Amino acid sequence: MAKYLGFYLLVMLRLAMAFAGILNETCYDDTGGPLRADEYQDTCPEAEAIIFSWVQKAVSDDPRMAASLLRLHFHDCFVNGCDASVLLDDVGSFVGEKTAAPNLNSLRGFEVIDEIKSVLESVCPGTVSCADILAITARDSVVLSGGPGWDVQKGRRDSLSASKAAANNNIPGPNSSVATLVAKFQSVGLTLNDMVALSGAHTMGKARCSTFTSRLTGGSNSNGPEINVKFMESLQQLCSESGTNVTLAQLDLVTPATFDNQYYVNLLSGEGLLASDQALVSGDDQTRRIVESYVEDTMIFFEDFRKSMLKMGSLGPLTGNNGEIRRNCRAAN
Repeated sequence: MAKYLGFYLLVMLRLAMAFAGILNETCYDDTGGPLRADEYQDTCPEAEAIIFSWVQKAVSDDPRMAASLLRLHFHDCFVNGCDASVLLDDVGSFVGEKTAAPNLNSLRGFEVIDEIKSVLESVCPGTVSCADILAITARDSVVLSGGPGWDVQKGRRDSLSASKAAANNNIPGPNSSVATLVAKFQSVGLTLNDMVALSGAHTMGKARCSTFTSRLTGGSNSNGPEINVKFMESLQQLCSESGTNVTLAQLDLVTPATFDNQYYVNLLSGEGLLASDQALVSGDDQTRRIVESYVEDTMIFFEDFRKSMLKMGSLGPLTGNNGEIRRNCRAAN
């Protein structure tokens, strides 16, 4: 019975997306080459069902894994496009992105991607790219946590290289001001509205105390956002127990494993964990208005998040003869 549950849920997901009229939506890369929803329809028709079943197992075993897999896709796309460069290991003189400051001791879920890739290689050798696996697992993680679904556009190929420098430079930091966040998103082709919508991914997951120490030093951070005093005191107590480099705090204390709009509700209460989160309501009137709209109507948030994920997922993909389909996601062929 359990064997067929993942497939059944995937079928229901696709029916829901078809009803929403998004099943045949197509995205294009910068050169005009299409990413297609039906890329593996003939070459590996069971690919999405296989991926969904493995993500389902991973999230069932560890609910935090949903946020981790979603984050892998974010950190991949912000560095020279969605090309699975984030998965490459350091080997010999080759330096990947895993040791970049935003990723080191932070990104997780690599073993889940390894397991999925291994199964896909046994069923459809040399067909499904690691970059597409990241995009699909991100969507499935959101759906399995109660969030919106979308039909992932596929056809990305995997990079042969990585850039630790770009990872350090491009990925927004936890203490970023609204101006910095907007600049980082605009540099890859995303808008202010995309930034606020995609920040909603912080409705799941955890962060180390070291990423929000600026929130623990007196009620405001260097960017100016005020903080809920009781919330700050609870964080100070939590982080003093084991140290800032070890202790993890929930990004959303209310519904930590559910993809919903609670993240934005928390911001209006002064309970954004990261300085970059709280800045959305304290540092800019335009971003605050968007946050307020998401608090008022979850469906507005879900629709904006879906659109922004499709947009982010189409950033700089390698297509055609560019890149390759890796046999092992951790190393170029």
